[in-house]
Amino acid sequence: MTATERIGPSATAGEREMLRAHLDFHRATLALKTDGLSDEDLRRRASPPSALSLMGLVRHMAEVERAWFRRTVNGEDIPLLWSPEGDFQAAYDGDAATRAEAFGAWRTEIGHARRIEAAAESLDVTVHAPRWGEDVSLRMVMLHLIHEYARHNGHADLLREAIDGSVGV
Repeated sequence: MTATERIGPSATAGEREMLRAHLDFHRATLALKTDGLSDEDLRRRASPPSALSLMGLVRHMAEVERAWFRRTVNGEDIPLLWSPEGDFQAAYDGDAATRAEAFGAWRTEIGHARRIEAAAESLDVTVHAPRWGEDVSLRMVMLHLIHEYARHNGHADLLREAIDGSVGV
C-alpha cells in the first residue's frame, strides 16, 4: 500500500482554487489517518461507548460528498449509499465494511464532486438545500465540506492514536 500524498494549499491562490485545494487537503488528511491500517483496525471503535470508527468516518464522508455534490448541487435523484431511508447515521456503522468497499465508494464520490464543481459556472451557482430549507451557493457547499472534513479529521486523530499511538499529520 502506498502512502497518501498531501499537498498544502497555496496561501495566495484565487478563491476557487483555494477552496479546491483546502478541500483536497482535508480529503488527503483523512486518508493519511487510515494509511497502513487493516480492515479490523479501521472498524475498531476506539472510544467506547461511541460507535465511531475510522471506517465509519470514511463511509460518512462518502455519504456527505454524495449528498452535497450529486444530490444537492447536481440535482440527482439518487439514494444515499447506506440508507434507503435517508438516515445519514447509517454510514457510521462500519462493522461489516471493508476498506475496498468504503474507500471505493468514497473515491467514487470525490470523483463526482470534483467533476460537478469543475463544471459549475462559478462559486455563485445557487441550489436549494432541502435539509437546510434554504438556497445555498456552491461556495457555501465547498466551505461546508471543508468544515465537515476538519471536524471529522479531529475525530480521526483521536481514533488513530487509540489504535496504534500514531499522532500528528
